Order: sequence, then structure tokens, then C-alpha cells
Amino acid sequence: MPQTAAVMHDAVSEIHTPQFWYGPQQAQLTDWLHELTDSDRQELRAALDVARKSGLPLQELGREQFPLTGLAGRLTRLRRETLEGRGFFLLRGVPVAEYTPWESAAAFWGIGLYLGEAVSQNGKGHVLGHVANLGLDYADPEVRGYQTSARLNFHTDSSDLVGLLCLQTPQSGGLSSIASSTTVWNEMVRRRPDLAQALLEPVYYTRWGEIGAGLKPYYGVPVFSACAGHMVTRYVRSSIRKAQLMPEVPRLSPVQEEALDFFDSLTNDPAIHLSMEFRPGDIQMLCNHWILHSRTSYVDWPEPERRRHLLRLWLACEDGPALPDSFTSTVRGATRSGRPGGIEVPGVPLSAPLEPC
Repeated sequence: MPQTAAVMHDAVSEIHTPQFWYGPQQAQLTDWLHELTDSDRQELRAALDVARKSGLPLQELGREQFPLTGLAGRLTRLRRETLEGRGFFLLRGVPVAEYTPWESAAAFWGIGLYLGEAVSQNGKGHVLGHVANLGLDYADPEVRGYQTSARLNFHTDSSDLVGLLCLQTPQSGGLSSIASSTTVWNEMVRRRPDLAQALLEPVYYTRWGEIGAGLKPYYGVPVFSACAGHMVTRYVRSSIRKAQLMPEVPRLSPVQEEALDFFDSLTNDPAIHLSMEFRPGDIQMLCNHWILHSRTSYVDWPEPERRRHLLRLWLACEDGPALPDSFTSTVRGATRSGRPGGIEVPGVPLSAPLEPC
């Protein structure tokens, strides 16, 4: 694991690991942007043929039914960079315009097989998710932002990795931005160490009505948790706000409210975050433990077939970074390998729908 340097500020310390970066610096680099080659695309096509001939449902396909050779080695290197390095990459050039909906989904699923184990993203058991505007009201306590066209504040998801494959772009808006949560921590330590300290205490999140066996409809974990030389982050401000509507949830203190506001202001600072515009065929992969992501609001095309549409994977990585116990005991439970699990509701089987639902 990379070595850590620390700079003390009162009772809290900066964390200097490879996950500590600033957006404008990364915008000048190209080593996080990768293009599929013609050979890669031919390999994907051959793997799709094997997957189709297997006759298995998408969620049951394994590496045996999606064989990759040259591309597999490349994905292994990108995976390590995402789990141990800066925490993200963009892979460009999946030929979604030439693919059927099943082929796009299967290609994304197959690439995901070489990065981690897919876990459920919602109470419906979807291991393949769809990020699309379903016309729902984001003000509803049980509606999640990916189901709307609303602006999403910087946040993390529950899994080790989150991946998005762009199928269609909107008429306008929908710009993706990411930020290093290690950088946000360091800036808080430098500017307001009292507020950094406040976010080491638990805050409470709603489960959006997607409640696993034996769990409460809410849970509490710190925004920042020091673990094995890293600063691990869990943050979804909309979930925190909606949890505060639940009478049984402990109230945020004034200093926690101020700290969350300061956190948001830092992530929205162009000197900290990195913005990128998705193209059809782009795969963005992030490590949730040190990368926050957001998007601007967007306006869709009037034609249904042209509307913004992304596929999403939540992936658990058996050899992922060390995490606080609360990430598996409190947030979502654990996979068989002990990694953060997905949203599993009793009696709901896993599925991989090809259309938003």
C-alpha cells in the first residue's frame, strides 16, 4: 500500500496519499483517460458471442462466459489504480451505437466481471442499474436522485467501486464532476479543523425505504473515518436531509450542519473538483471510499429514444482497501468476501433489467 504523510493541525491531521489531488491538476493530465483499441473492440465482440451462446441470464454470466485476454490485463491495471491510486479512470470507445440494448448491457457487465463483483443497487435487486429520468419527484423522501433529472450534490455510493456506461447524452446539462474526498478533508483540516473534527462523529442517513432484514430504516456513520493510513469517506447529503424528516433519527448539531455546508462548498469549488463530459460509449469508474461524484441538472430530448441514459454497476472488490467495521456492519452488510454489500431486501431476487424501471 502507498505510504502516507501527515501534517498536524490541532487535533486532526492532513492525509497525503495518492488519493490527494486537485481537479485543475488532473485536467492537465491524460493518464486517467484510456481509449479502447480496435483489437479491444474485436475482443468484446467475440466475448459477446460467447455470452449469447451460453443462454444464461445477464446476472449469471461469469468470466467463463465472457472471456477477455488482452483487455483483461489492461482492466487489472486500471483496477489497481482505482483502488490504490488516484481513485478513478475513464475508458472511452465502447461501440454502443452499434450494439443492441442487450449487447451494451452485456459488454458493460462483462467488463465489470474483471473489476469486481456486482451487488444490488436498490430494493428491487437490480445488479445492473439505470440512471435515467423516470419523472419522479426528488422531494419525495423515498425517491433517489438518479431517478430524476435534478442536480446531484457530490456524494458517494455504498460499494467499493461505482461504474457508469453512457448510452445517451441529454439535450443540455448533465455534466459529471468528481472530487477527491481526501482533498476535501485536507482543506477542512487547514481551514476549519473544528469542522473536520465534527465530521469524525456519526451522522444519520435514510435507507430510502429499502430496508434489509434486521435493519432500521436509517443508519449512522461518520462522514470521515481514518483507517489504515487513509481517510475513508461516506457522504450523501440528500440522504442525511431526508433522514432528518424521520422523528426517531437523532438531530444534527449546529456544528455538524455548519460542517456539512462547508464540505459542500469545498466540493463545489472548481479549484478542487474535476468536471468531464460523457460521450456515448464512455465508462467512468470510481472508488467510492475516496472519490465523490456529482452531476448538473439536465434537459432531456423530447424523443424517448434519445433521452439521457447511463448504465450503472456497484462492484465489491475482494482485495479492496481496509475499511471501518461500520461499512459492513452498519451501512449495508457484507458480501461473502467481507466487502460492502448492496441493498438486499428479503424475498427480492437479483436481476439485471435492460430498461429503466
